[in-house]
Amino acid sequence: MMQPQGRPRPKIDDVAREAGVSRGTVSRVLNGGHWVSPPALAAVNAAIKKTGYRVNPHARNLATNKANSVAFLLTETHDRLFADPNFAVLMRGAADALAEHDIPLVLIMAGTDDEQRRATDFLTAGHVDGVLLVSSHGSRKGVIADIIAAGVPAIACGVPLGFEKKMGYVAADDYQGALELLEFLDNGGRKRIATITGPQDTSGGIRRLEAYRAHQGEAFDEALVAPGDYSRESGARAMRELLARVPDVDAVFAANDLMALGALEVLHDAGRRVPEDVAVAGFDDISAASAATPALTTVRQPFDRISEEMVRLLLDVIAGKNHAAITIPTELVVRESA
Repeated sequence: MMQPQGRPRPKIDDVAREAGVSRGTVSRVLNGGHWVSPPALAAVNAAIKKTGYRVNPHARNLATNKANSVAFLLTETHDRLFADPNFAVLMRGAADALAEHDIPLVLIMAGTDDEQRRATDFLTAGHVDGVLLVSSHGSRKGVIADIIAAGVPAIACGVPLGFEKKMGYVAADDYQGALELLEFLDNGGRKRIATITGPQDTSGGIRRLEAYRAHQGEAFDEALVAPGDYSRESGARAMRELLARVPDVDAVFAANDLMALGALEVLHDAGRRVPEDVAVAGFDDISAASAATPALTTVRQPFDRISEEMVRLLLDVIAGKNHAAITIPTELVVRESA
């Protein structure tokens, strides 16, 4: 409700007078409605609407010593933010979950040393109430250590390597998801299954490679392993290496869908039919996976639920509860590429 120009901004006293309650009752309603009777709560809400009263967020934040915002901390470079659709899905899911609590989400990039320094200064200065840490790398431990040392509530997406006991997290079951996919390829008669790994300073990259090693067992062959960094370009580069090194490869498990899509392009250019000659599978189930030619077999990560659980756990930590860790099952999605 807009106030006519020239009229003073409504105050708590105006709301209390309109509702016929004390100023303290209005204050309790504005701070969550605790110890307020249903009739009084209804009267205050009606008075707020009628008077057009709006909370002054700066005054409320000073009074409660809260910033009333949460950071989405992405420890990746700016180009990866736009190249990898998973980050946008996670950010949107987190923003939607926080919106239910009327809490805004602030994006902070920390892909370089300078960005990490600025991010650490910002986060530890009390500008946010908590942090959702996304894409944590074991090689970038400084910012995580500083967040923990400063006592800033934080929850990671994936296992925060080196800080598993000090920071809560929500992770997909990378190991079991990859193992299920590899067993599917094995049951389909594939004999020379290669893998394109994710970064080995991330929990997802490590666990998916561990699943590959376990599946191969004594037949594990280092020649069938090519490194990637989750980018499409690295998937294409790794696929070219595998074809040169192991020309009889008949299946490829890429640790994410972007790398699998890069592998598909290289196989097409090399005249290899997919899946007749080489089966290809990824991990994540991004939107481009189903639109690929052929459509990509993959492992679906439930990103919507992951972001919701991250927000729930973070709000618990902000409220004073101990941090917790959750591992969420994945789902095998079989399409035409394997």
